[in-house]
Amino acid sequence: MYHSWLDRWDERRARRGEEGKKTTDFILDADRAFPGAGKIASIEEFCALADQAVANPAFFDEPSDSDQHFERKEGWLKFPSDIATEIAANNVVWAKITESGSFDQAMVIFHHWNASARNSQIANFFSRRGITVAEIAMPYHFERSRPGSVHADYMLSPNLGRTIQSIRQAVLDGRKLIRWLKKEGYREISVVGMSLGSWVAGLIAARDQAVSKASLFLTAGSLADMVWTGRATRLIRDSLEPEIELSDLRRAWGPLNLENYAHSLARPDLDLHVVLAKRDKVVLPALSKGFMQRLKHAGARPHILELNCGHYSLGMPPYILSAGLSLKRFLSCAGKPALRS
Repeated sequence: MYHSWLDRWDERRARRGEEGKKTTDFILDADRAFPGAGKIASIEEFCALADQAVANPAFFDEPSDSDQHFERKEGWLKFPSDIATEIAANNVVWAKITESGSFDQAMVIFHHWNASARNSQIANFFSRRGITVAEIAMPYHFERSRPGSVHADYMLSPNLGRTIQSIRQAVLDGRKLIRWLKKEGYREISVVGMSLGSWVAGLIAARDQAVSKASLFLTAGSLADMVWTGRATRLIRDSLEPEIELSDLRRAWGPLNLENYAHSLARPDLDLHVVLAKRDKVVLPALSKGFMQRLKHAGARPHILELNCGHYSLGMPPYILSAGLSLKRFLSCAGKPALRS
């Protein structure tokens, strides 16, 4: 009875999330995703470039001419993004820094798609326990929002190239913040990602040796499959489905598929923590399970917490309390947890 009510609550929350959204055109826009690609007219050509990006270990690396101008004032850090878009506000990265008074550990949080506010409760909880928290604004969110937009439609959309550009921008921004934290003297860096933010955190953890712990909430491997099957992305699928097969979308968004970096996520000096929702209609449990199996086959030993709730109801008691305590234990422990089946 309770779980039926919980499912209905999640559905009502999903409907509220659809307010103001609309279908937009399917566009390849390859030059955004792969600078210098020029005019690409076919899905096959786009997919060939995506295959090259997956094989390129430098695709998510910071450029050599990165602008290192950081401004810090009253708990905020501001710096230029290394990817320039036509939205001026999006080209400046903002992060809320909640200090702990210790340089032992810092945690960078990547929020979910269309987040409306940062979470001061989480930041204060961990800062009181000796972990400095940096809550970064992902592209087209918070201070970086596109003027006139009611949601972050430029970060995840049926524009294949812009979606890759936006996720790549989020990764480069996050890595730049991590460089700053290391220069400030923080010894251990953790990344935490929520839903879409888990893809960003996962890509960073796979590529950045400075990250020693990664916690992925409501995650899976294939972003293409999540968008195609998820409750929150129906309008994006409506635009994609007449134009592209799911198999081609998987290839086109291959650079964003965490399964393609499973061996990097299984590196010996990275600890993984995953929180999943058994009743999730946004990131389907089957997709999450497949990703966990891929990680284990690659040699990773993730600590997995599965809760009997939905995507949105994870934010409700008692589930959020269980997830928070699990994250606290993970960040506090040393070494890799035992492999779970």
